[in-house]
Amino acid sequence: MPERQVILVTGGAGYVGAAVVRALRRAGHRPVVVDDLTSGHRTAVGETPLLRARCGESRRLAAFLRRHRVRAAVHTAASCLVGESVQQPARYYRNNLVEGLSLLDTLRECRVRRFIFCSTAAVYGEPKSIPIPEDHPQEPVNPYGETKAAFERVLRWYCSAYGMSAVALRFFNAAGAEVNGEHGEDHSPETHLIPRLLAHAAGRAPAVQLFGTDYPTPDGTAVRDFVHVDDLAAAHLLALERCAAPGRFEAYNLGTGTGTSVREVLRAAERVTGRILKVDERARRAGDPAFLVASNARAREILGWRPLHALEQILASAWRWHEAHPDGYGSRQGGGRRRARVVPSRNAVIKSRRGSS
Repeated sequence: MPERQVILVTGGAGYVGAAVVRALRRAGHRPVVVDDLTSGHRTAVGETPLLRARCGESRRLAAFLRRHRVRAAVHTAASCLVGESVQQPARYYRNNLVEGLSLLDTLRECRVRRFIFCSTAAVYGEPKSIPIPEDHPQEPVNPYGETKAAFERVLRWYCSAYGMSAVALRFFNAAGAEVNGEHGEDHSPETHLIPRLLAHAAGRAPAVQLFGTDYPTPDGTAVRDFVHVDDLAAAHLLALERCAAPGRFEAYNLGTGTGTSVREVLRAAERVTGRILKVDERARRAGDPAFLVASNARAREILGWRPLHALEQILASAWRWHEAHPDGYGSRQGGGRRRARVVPSRNAVIKSRRGSS
């Protein structure tokens, strides 16, 4: 990829999107952001040019693309709560598929042909083999995974018909915060395991509910593949460099290739924080696979990608962020923002108190 490109990042004020924005800036590129800020944070991207809009607002987006002379796009914007997707499938098809189609057509109109798509391991559904390779059957078990898989199929046809070049990056469990502690994970509601554990360690949430202790795993709890958000951002830069041949669509798993059980995450969180975490063991819930671990061989071989952060480094970076920002990005803005609301997740749940900053 030529030096100093202008790159659009949709959802660039969100958790992964903001990490991509920072990585692009460090690499000498000029990111610009479109984000409706329903879940993102303007503070997370600093002075980066930002259009507050949905991806489907074609006229405004086209004018923004032309004004900044955008040459490639990274699409991180999405609705991404599994449970919510089951309850509100219409919202997920509208946001993840219909708005995505509108985005692609606007990019075509503005002659932006290189496209990186933030996909998910949820496209696979229940794993039939571990670690999961990219050619694993795609049988999503929820609308979130289904809309991501459907958009990947759209990209294949758009590349073939319109000469676009696209890469889908299938994330496993994104986690962690910027190593210097400046930027981190701030969702409301919060559904991810690690920030929930750290909220409990910080005294902002009571005992952890652990669902499932009888899985066919070494310690009976579900096994997942946690990858640092900065490692994910680095993969986007490599994918942009890879996006060269018109008409091509490629997909890569982004995970460490190492599985960690929920109980192992709990113990690691105790070591990092120096706190004892209370656990309330419950029966497993239907639909939670025992193992979700990536094969990252393809990303290593073709993209040259290497995840650099081990689990305790991920936890330590997130802990620094949570200690410095007890109210998330609201801590940096002088308060006035509620703490992230904590709701049940797939494998471990922390019940929370609602509080104001």
